[in-house]
Amino acid sequence: MATYRRRLPATSSTIPTRVLLTCSTTLIGASAWLILDDRPRPAGLAAALAGVAGIAGGRFAVWNGDGLSRLFDPIVDREFDGLILGSIAWVERASRPGVAAAALVALGASYLSSYVRARGASLGYDVQESTVTRGTRYVLVAAGLGFGWLGWTLWAVAALAVLASLIRTIQVAKEELV
Repeated sequence: MATYRRRLPATSSTIPTRVLLTCSTTLIGASAWLILDDRPRPAGLAAALAGVAGIAGGRFAVWNGDGLSRLFDPIVDREFDGLILGSIAWVERASRPGVAAAALVALGASYLSSYVRARGASLGYDVQESTVTRGTRYVLVAAGLGFGWLGWTLWAVAALAVLASLIRTIQVAKEELV
């Protein structure tokens, strides 16, 4: 039998959270557009601002108990990875295939990490999401765009996402064995 929660109206404490997540979404789109327009430095700034707004919005959603914002927070995170890393892969595919490959590996690893977290949580396991890991990914992508360090920063993002997937899988396994 399904349990339904009564829809609560937005309150003065939830509105800033939703504004931050909306700003993050807009800035992510702007960053992707700037990448496709071959303007990596402004794209890096937009990505950095999107990351700050996204993380702040996500934290406020948890503190306020705002269910709708808590639903959209991971969606904004996937949007960051999909639009920005996908745009980098597209732009760099011919001129720097190693950077394009790094972007695609980082994108795939990030989605895998998110899937492991979501699947473990849906099965009732306590799988933690780290704001530090998310923030590190955002900083590395923004710095790579802003300073022209895309090669090594994207491989670092990929390694971080693979490590997060592994740690989350181990968390689930430990809970199952206990």
